[in-house]
Amino acid sequence: MKTIKRVLIFALFVFLGMQFYRPYKNINTTDHTAVFISETNPSKEVKLILENACYDCHTNNTNYPWYNNVAPISYWLAHHIDEGKEHLNFSDWEKYTAKKKAHKLEELVEEVEEGEMPLSEYTWTHTNAILSAQEKEAVMAWAKQTKVLYQLGNLPK
Repeated sequence: MKTIKRVLIFALFVFLGMQFYRPYKNINTTDHTAVFISETNPSKEVKLILENACYDCHTNNTNYPWYNNVAPISYWLAHHIDEGKEHLNFSDWEKYTAKKKAHKLEELVEEVEEGEMPLSEYTWTHTNAILSAQEKEAVMAWAKQTKVLYQLGNLPK
């Protein structure tokens, strides 16, 4: 019993200590998706879907929920955001080659089609990011069309 009490006290101190060390926040006040939007020209519907379901993890700006202020949740969210941006970052769109942009759009279609994106962990608390079949179809149709334009060289490189 004494050992359990010590372990719990130690865990409490670790938990309290974690509250003072926060991961870096992914916040950007500039128009970080301007190049992506101007090049890919999504419809208003698709743009809204991307904003609600993708941008928090796939741009240089995240709208953080209140619970991000509690560790270890803040570490978990930071990891998800870093991983999401590693795979696709709409804010860095101008840094991608036309070939890479086409590939990223192809991956976007695959992830949405397979139900892998948006992550279920994200939609637990962001119900507006749950995509209907019609929304999924709209995003995939836009991405497929835009991918072809990149492949044909009809969009800015």
